[in-house]
Amino acid sequence: MSSPLELLTRPAREPIRRWVLGAFPRADTGSLDYDHPPGDPGLFGPHSATWRVHSDFPGMLAGGLAALTLQTLHPLALAGVWDYSNFRGDLLGRLRRTTAFVGGTTYAPRAQAQALIAHVRQIHDHVTGHGEDGQPYSANDPDLLTWVHVSEAYCFLQGYRRYSHIALPLGAADRYYDEVRRIAELLGARDVPASEREVLDYFRRTQPKLAYTERSRVVLGLLAQVCLPVPAATLSRDLFLLAGHALLPDWATSMLGHTPRQRRQARFAAHALWSIAPVFRAALRDGIASRACRRMPVPPEQLQRWV
Repeated sequence: MSSPLELLTRPAREPIRRWVLGAFPRADTGSLDYDHPPGDPGLFGPHSATWRVHSDFPGMLAGGLAALTLQTLHPLALAGVWDYSNFRGDLLGRLRRTTAFVGGTTYAPRAQAQALIAHVRQIHDHVTGHGEDGQPYSANDPDLLTWVHVSEAYCFLQGYRRYSHIALPLGAADRYYDEVRRIAELLGARDVPASEREVLDYFRRTQPKLAYTERSRVVLGLLAQVCLPVPAATLSRDLFLLAGHALLPDWATSMLGHTPRQRRQARFAAHALWSIAPVFRAALRDGIASRACRRMPVPPEQLQRWV
């Protein structure tokens, strides 16, 4: 028997499903096969904190946008994007590729996840140069890899906390950070924080290296104008982008120069996204997380429970 929530949200499910697949089509996963081989847990497995956190679409999209915002504050990490990425002409494509990488390394069978990581490492081999101050950078620099990873993991977890409607049990945050650092280490990161306390300590140590620069302003300006191929594109983008701003640590919003009005807008967007998040969850029950569960097999509903 359907629950009252399911009955209320049923009319919106198919439009939302088309909305998500229009913005992030599954073709971006390339040749990844989430259904085979049976019993392959991938890098984490169905009982991991990572499978649960990464299965929540509203939290992951808002968290991903928050992570991109946060990453613009590291001048050397931003230099690689500035010099090599086609973000000016295809920012949506970059967002899709990042989404496909996170989904693949989380839910794909182990060999395919490892192949994705090896492919990214090959790309990183060619990303070298100098920042605006003349300091050399390399995308394979373990410290830069750690920064990118920590900013993403922090924002994904905050997105889950804020929008999943599922209480995070004691110790789950530490479990998540300890698990997901495997991807960063396979990419070449080092000294990757493995607990919530270590992440906060890492941010405190890293803040002196960060700055809001003209390049930050340009990239964030383009992000604020990205056109999603969905109905009400501007409203949809602003909702998730501002809901992502609500996930940023206070020191980051201060560094970004967010005004009191912008902070109020972020809180309003966060409340709005929290209110509609269950509709997204009901509409996306056949995503890659569900397929990966069937590969094991475990019921997809298990991702709504912490064990």
